[in-house]
Order: sequence, then C-alpha cells, then structure tokens
Amino acid sequence: MESKPHAVCVPFPLQSHIKAMLKFSKLLHHKGFLITFVNTEFNHQRFLKSRGPNSLDGFPDFRFVTIPDSLPPSDPNASQDIPSICDSVMKNFLAPFTDLLVKLNTANNIPPVTCVVSDGAMPFPVTAAQQLRIPIAMLFTISACSLWL
Repeated sequence: MESKPHAVCVPFPLQSHIKAMLKFSKLLHHKGFLITFVNTEFNHQRFLKSRGPNSLDGFPDFRFVTIPDSLPPSDPNASQDIPSICDSVMKNFLAPFTDLLVKLNTANNIPPVTCVVSDGAMPFPVTAAQQLRIPIAMLFTISACSLWL
C-alpha cells in the first residue's frame, strides 16, 4: 500500500487564522494528503461546542489534534485575550508541538510527517520542523488589502 503524504497544519489560534488554514487543509486533503490539523485545546472545545460533539467524526485521513495553550481557564463562550494568546504562542507552544511531531512520526497507524504547514505569524513550527528535519511551508492568512505598497 502506497503511503500518502502527511501534512501537519497549524494555524495561529484565532478564528480567522483557523478558518483560512482549515480551508487550505481541505484543499491538500482533496489532493491526496493525510492531514493532521492542530488546534489549541480551548479552540477545539469551542469548535465542538458550536458544531456538535460528533462534528469531526467520519473524515478519513483528516485528523484533529490539540496542544495546550498554557493559559488559565477562561469563558468558553468568549474569545481569549489576544495579547495573552500572542505571548503564550511565543513562549509555550514549541515544546508541546515538537512532542506532537515526534509522537506522529513514531505512530504505527499513520505515515510519518512529510511536511508542516504553519501560519506565517508563528515562529515555533519553524523551529520544531528544523529540529526534526521536516520540510515546512508558511501560509500567510492576511488579506491582500492588508498590504501596502
């Protein structure tokens, strides 16, 4: 049996970034990739609450996994504090993400990670991918109208 390419897609943990990465991940999946989509535990629970507890079931070769955001518990019906999440991304996401990549690469039931697709606003996926010698691509989710010439 031929092994599929395996992309680990990790968006910045804010709604618009997650939505853009999810759309891109679906395109990769349509082209034959196995997808592991990484969300924070907080955002994953919000997604399940809004879409239903079984909303992520039944997608072959499209898996959702979580990493901690290292923030104190907050109201699940509200967005997290943006400065706090930005600070946590910079300080706390590298170790759990690296651990996740190692776990995925040693799992028996899925092919090893062939690439990481990261939101362009985060440095930790680049560091983790370089440490583990996994190719990385950056997806910049900002709108074209955000660019100035």
